[in-house]
Amino acid sequence: MNRLVILSLGQGNLYEGFPVVTAYIGEADNLYRMKFSASLPAAPKIPELYHSWKLLYSAFSHRPFLRVGVKEIDEMDDSFETVEAGVTNISEVEMKDLCEQLNNCLNLWLNSVELRKIEQQLRTHLKPSEEIRFIIETNDNLLRRLPWHLWSFFDDYPLAEVALSTSEYQPPHKFRKTKKAKIRILAIFGNSHEIDISQDRFFLEKLSTGAEIQFLVEPKLDELNNQLWQRGWDILFFAGHSCYSQEKGCLQLNHKSIITLDQLKYGLKQAISHGLRLAIFNSCDGLGLAQQLQELHIPQVIVMREPVPNVIAQEFLKHFLAEFSQGQSLYTAVRSARERLQGLEEEYPCATWLPVICQNPAEPPMVWDAECQSTYAYKIDSLVPRTVKRNLLDRHRFVGAAKRRLSTLLLASVLVATSIMGVRYLGILQPWELHSYDYLMHLRPANEKPDPRLLIVTIDEADIQYQIQKQMNMRWSLSDQALTQLLQKLEQHQPATIGIDIYRDFPVDPKYPELGEVLQQDKRIFTVCKVSAPDDGTPNGIPPPSKVPRERISFSDSLADADGVLRRQLLQLTPPLESPCAAEYSLGFQLAQHYLNAKGIKWQINQEKSLQIGNTVFPRLRSHTSGYQRVDASGYQILLNYRSLPSPLNIAQKVSLKEILNDEIIPELLHKSVKNHIVLIGVTASSSPDDWETPYTAYAPDKEKQIPGVFLQAQMVSHILSTVLNHRPQIWSWSGGFEALWVWGWSLLGGMISWGILQPLHIGLAIVIALLILFSLCFGIFTQAGWIPLVPSALALVSCAVVLKILAPTYASNSKKRWNSRI
Repeated sequence: MNRLVILSLGQGNLYEGFPVVTAYIGEADNLYRMKFSASLPAAPKIPELYHSWKLLYSAFSHRPFLRVGVKEIDEMDDSFETVEAGVTNISEVEMKDLCEQLNNCLNLWLNSVELRKIEQQLRTHLKPSEEIRFIIETNDNLLRRLPWHLWSFFDDYPLAEVALSTSEYQPPHKFRKTKKAKIRILAIFGNSHEIDISQDRFFLEKLSTGAEIQFLVEPKLDELNNQLWQRGWDILFFAGHSCYSQEKGCLQLNHKSIITLDQLKYGLKQAISHGLRLAIFNSCDGLGLAQQLQELHIPQVIVMREPVPNVIAQEFLKHFLAEFSQGQSLYTAVRSARERLQGLEEEYPCATWLPVICQNPAEPPMVWDAECQSTYAYKIDSLVPRTVKRNLLDRHRFVGAAKRRLSTLLLASVLVATSIMGVRYLGILQPWELHSYDYLMHLRPANEKPDPRLLIVTIDEADIQYQIQKQMNMRWSLSDQALTQLLQKLEQHQPATIGIDIYRDFPVDPKYPELGEVLQQDKRIFTVCKVSAPDDGTPNGIPPPSKVPRERISFSDSLADADGVLRRQLLQLTPPLESPCAAEYSLGFQLAQHYLNAKGIKWQINQEKSLQIGNTVFPRLRSHTSGYQRVDASGYQILLNYRSLPSPLNIAQKVSLKEILNDEIIPELLHKSVKNHIVLIGVTASSSPDDWETPYTAYAPDKEKQIPGVFLQAQMVSHILSTVLNHRPQIWSWSGGFEALWVWGWSLLGGMISWGILQPLHIGLAIVIALLILFSLCFGIFTQAGWIPLVPSALALVSCAVVLKILAPTYASNSKKRWNSRI
């Protein structure tokens, strides 16, 4: 697949940084499919290193072998004087060291934390096997001269090549293009004083079997202008002296004339309008020339960034033409030819830095084979008698009508499906899809049992009053005295893990020092804190308990959707630096992994960057996953597959604080419930609300509309344990492409119903039956934990049926007119 990446640097410079850097990821048919934003810090050392490198490069470049013009030769003499005055004992070691410094500094800048979000998204959505056009969008002259291909990112993408673009661009005005049998090349050979451009002509002449080439040797301005006004040039080629002077590119056409492209502006615009797609300047310092041509909206230009030795220019042209003319893409051919110059860098340092593509992103890259299509055509003058023509039309009448109907049906179904998937991608259908998800969750048979590995110790209003009656020092819903007694009693029965789902942002009561020792030393106890999150009412967060080591502190943050329902499970996040809670892992994950560690089951992040516990992989929720569209998928999120029970409150056995402290439970039963179990301690009292809505809320009794947070934590722990130990399925979904195909299939079915059935009542009945079948399929797959598109498919089915029912009378009328006109 051919992918396109545009990295727009926006406003800024290397001295002040770039506050808004935007990356667009697209394809040939959708240039801006995805968009991500980040920033880049200031890097004042890069301009300093570049200017030092340029001085050394000028010193290494021998003037007799450079393709520069007279003006630039004079300027280079000045540069040599500067080099001789400021740099002495120039050696290849110094040049190599400076190149390495520039390389390191450039990578340090591009791999900065500020840009990491974009890099991570690029690595997520791009594959090393894909051909990638990577366009740097900027008007900054210094940035355009940097060797962007040195970024370590490109080492992992062998089919990617960098191009440059201006910040503003648009498609050129085009006249109707005439297909040609061969590529048409206008080759200009300028003044060749002290350089050898005969090899350039030799390489071009080798293309004569597949290209029509017009050579102009040291032409006059009017001669070149006249050729540009001729129609049909595909490629413009120049070899000779060129330079960059007063912010404009200059060409030395002959030993007398040095021109700028402004003097050919109208001829170039005419050539571009009639199909000129690529300009190649195999000469020195061509970025100025490229910029002037980009202002005329030419699709592509290939130039050399700096002064170029003869050998390098010839070798690049030879390899590029060989690759490009054999059907390789423009970008692949440039990268291949550029990298083959590495063998000459011992004598000509930084040769691979010189060639660069300047691209108009509004235009696709030129493809040699696509331009070489034959234009041969023929006509048959119809002398068939009218009666014979009528018989022939009668014979093919029904076949033609069927084909047209089929074409209309396919086109309408594709358009409807595409429109609905586009609306879905924008997140407009998300509320409906989430409500349908809840309904399917509610309909699942409640045939699972409570998780036998868990025990929930609840603290309700009665437990709070019990502590008050016992004159315990209440600083929250659970006093230090009660917690100390609870932990002592639980310890007698040897629990596997204990999770305290209660905030304790205060020091331990000095009267109970043993509590601080237990919290600090018992590796089975995990506590919670709250990460700073302005969106959920706690912008400052809640600190963790004192005495508890950091590795046993978890966050209690959960992710509710816009409608308040919790459907996602957050396993890991990166807390803000200013957050008092620095926990990276959730309580549910910490309890589950501690329990599994005791069984010898470890977790890791595998090669696909996914969480793997033992042999079980937990795929990360993406921003576009089934009904979730454009959702914030930061951190490591998964879909929470609630245990299918009569009520979410039945997730595990539960006992009250008072029952344990007063020894109201038979010791044998308590021992059986605690030993080697995960014990969760949490508040269920209404005076300390920590209640959440679940997918069952809309259909639950009033008393169960919301469930306390400790039961939610139990659901999350059970989800992980059941998946790893019992192979209970996770909620899964199809890829975006397969979902689109599924929706299109139902759109096509709706169109077939509309056109295949005449009576409106029968159409309505057929659509109802189709919707029931769709719902049954979606529900059947959901019972196997599969979440596939229900709402988009239903909309596509109904919409396409309506659209084609509206089109049917118009189509019939037009078909009749078309038929009559042909006889």
